[in-house]
Amino acid sequence: MPKRFSTARGREFGDAVRAALNATGMTAREISEKIDWDPGKLSDLSNGKGGCSEVDLAILLGFCRTPPEERDHLLKIYRETDMKDWWQQHGDHQPILPRTWFEHLKKAKEFISWCPLVFPGLLQVPDYTRAVILASANAPRDEVEQRVAARQAMQEIFRQRIKSTFYIHEQVLVLPVGGSDVLKEQLHHALMMLVRPYIEVRIVPTDAGAHAGFGGAFDLMKFDRYEPTVFLDTESSTLIVERAAAVKAHSEVLASLEGVALDAEQSRERITKLAT
Repeated sequence: MPKRFSTARGREFGDAVRAALNATGMTAREISEKIDWDPGKLSDLSNGKGGCSEVDLAILLGFCRTPPEERDHLLKIYRETDMKDWWQQHGDHQPILPRTWFEHLKKAKEFISWCPLVFPGLLQVPDYTRAVILASANAPRDEVEQRVAARQAMQEIFRQRIKSTFYIHEQVLVLPVGGSDVLKEQLHHALMMLVRPYIEVRIVPTDAGAHAGFGGAFDLMKFDRYEPTVFLDTESSTLIVERAAAVKAHSEVLASLEGVALDAEQSRERITKLAT
């Protein structure tokens, strides 16, 4: 079955509008009657098909008592719901919870990540996460514990048994983030996570030398209903890549890393050796 046309902005908009409607405790028909809309118009809007003006949208969000910050966000992305590729600028640091990334992860059927510098966030123990955040030049110090808690909460996604593959450079296994004791705890935790059949770690060995992943870390998500999407983070922004050629380029990087990485069992053995 062909994938439906959809964009990251459109999916986020539709999810948020449905959440706003649900928060009223009313049915769609009741809301339509209250604001004098045809029920089909409300259905189209909540399913990302447009069909209303920005003024109409503002009236709906006002009726739903949507908080001002969320209202402004939805009005902005409503103008762009058909646009592919999304550069999200976050100010001077990344948000505590990466909303778009996490909401897409909930929909994904497969998640593939390339992590050349640190253990991926979805595999981190709290002390490791804390050390990474404290080393940041820009993460606010009064948000450290919130960020640690958010990272741990996101790991609940594994309850959905999403097929997940993490490509990690071997140097990550020996870099003493948080000190040697924290690193040991992190290595043991990674081994515990690998007991789950839907999680796989592939180590890119140091002796592989030059490799295709020099461009930096990124995540690739695959979906049942939508085309694949790539997420890349900078210090203060996120780039969401959706155009087919650009997604294919990142897929080629992963295919090349697969060719030089240790297989799953060899990777497990490498981690086990360092953890003991």
